[in-house]
Amino acid sequence: MLIPFISSRSTQRFGRRKRGEGEGEGESSGGGGSSGEGESSGSGSKGSGSTPGRAPVSVNTPAGSDASAVPYGGGSSKTSIIGAGLPFAGQSIGGGTRSSIFGTIQYGSGYPGLANASVLDHGFPFYFWPITFGNATGAAVSHGLNTSEYGTPDNSSRPGGPLFDAPFQSPDGIDTYHVLADNATVQALIPSVTGNCSLRTTSITAVPFNDSDPDQPKPEQVVQYYRGSSIALTLDGYNDTSVFSSDDNVADTPLPANLNATFLDCLNQTIGVAAPLIDSGVLSHMQIHNLLPLVLLVVHWLNFSS
Repeated sequence: MLIPFISSRSTQRFGRRKRGEGEGEGESSGGGGSSGEGESSGSGSKGSGSTPGRAPVSVNTPAGSDASAVPYGGGSSKTSIIGAGLPFAGQSIGGGTRSSIFGTIQYGSGYPGLANASVLDHGFPFYFWPITFGNATGAAVSHGLNTSEYGTPDNSSRPGGPLFDAPFQSPDGIDTYHVLADNATVQALIPSVTGNCSLRTTSITAVPFNDSDPDQPKPEQVVQYYRGSSIALTLDGYNDTSVFSSDDNVADTPLPANLNATFLDCLNQTIGVAAPLIDSGVLSHMQIHNLLPLVLLVVHWLNFSS
């Protein structure tokens, strides 16, 4: 099913998509999420108005320093390398921009320029770690859905904090979606979604993600990944059994035909334009921060020489 707000400008899709197809081609400037132009409040998207949820959020980055991630920000085209002594030392960080934030229905999507559906050893173009579903088993393990590389969902070392889950119900009460991401990202997205999309209720409370809770998101319920698979949008009742298949050519299970497409489009676009990103200014700051020991050594040498 093509996303109506952006189908004329991209090939971004929900539904059927084989693993390994090209990623990151989705547009982030569609009107559905950010402004809701031309949509009535009863359909799932609000009318034009102010844009909420723009306050920067604090994030502990893989580079070992704190930074501000900016909702609606542009991201960074610059890259750096994680220094020795830090988790994932030698891997790259940065390079992900707003235009490449959309992934697909497949875990491991949303990495700029990378086509294979995996999160293993791919670096961190958006700084954030991919989400993990903890106790995933079977073929899902080979796709990296478990805790083998990025720890358990409650890992406090995760940039943005442990994983949290926020539910959003369509105005007709039929469809219930969940946004699963680090705590900082989820808290930043709640006011954007409640401000842009018509919901059954705007009283949204995020809770820590518990992979053993049957009422919380499961990998087979994901309808879209974003930002290097560090954000997932799930749909209650959806069951994409291809997640557990060892055959990468198995097609994804189609989305339900009777869902509220306008509401889904609004959620998708809002996440795409509003999810916090770390910009190039923060990267420059971290590069300077990494040079600090060298600067101190030079100063010490000059003082000793004099």
